[in-house]
Amino acid sequence: MAASYGNSEGPRGDEDIADGQRTASIGCDDFGLFQDVLKRLRTIDDRVINALNTSLPTDSFRAKVSSEQQCKDFYEQLHKAHSQRETVIKKCVTDVSAIVEGLRVKRQNDSNNNVELTRQLRKEQNKLRQMQQELHIEEVVQDRSLKVFYERCRLIYVPPTFRLS
Repeated sequence: MAASYGNSEGPRGDEDIADGQRTASIGCDDFGLFQDVLKRLRTIDDRVINALNTSLPTDSFRAKVSSEQQCKDFYEQLHKAHSQRETVIKKCVTDVSAIVEGLRVKRQNDSNNNVELTRQLRKEQNKLRQMQQELHIEEVVQDRSLKVFYERCRLIYVPPTFRLS
């Protein structure tokens, strides 16, 4: 049985969102809600040092616990969380990009120079920029977590697809 390294809030925590069933239904309309969801999904990255420290045995207990299996399980959970978050962010960037493009076309075709349409376009463009920034933030978060993982597990387990920036 694999250890759980995520949030222990139960069905309202990471597990509910990160299990893949709800990632497709995360709305991109409200950027604040979008950030809250990402924050919950990043719990495993926020606690990477603590999770590795508590799951990897000290020298005196190495015979009782499989360090390789612990590192492997943790990496799989970390990789799954990274993939899911990246998918969510890219989906929202794509969705908001389509909205921005639609508003641009409407504005170009609008002969009345509708101020409300221009305001809505700017609002959506701002949201798009913020979501694109989240992709850069995600890259930094992933790199940090993978470096910590590598430092703690490099002599025990190296995943076949491991890449360290």
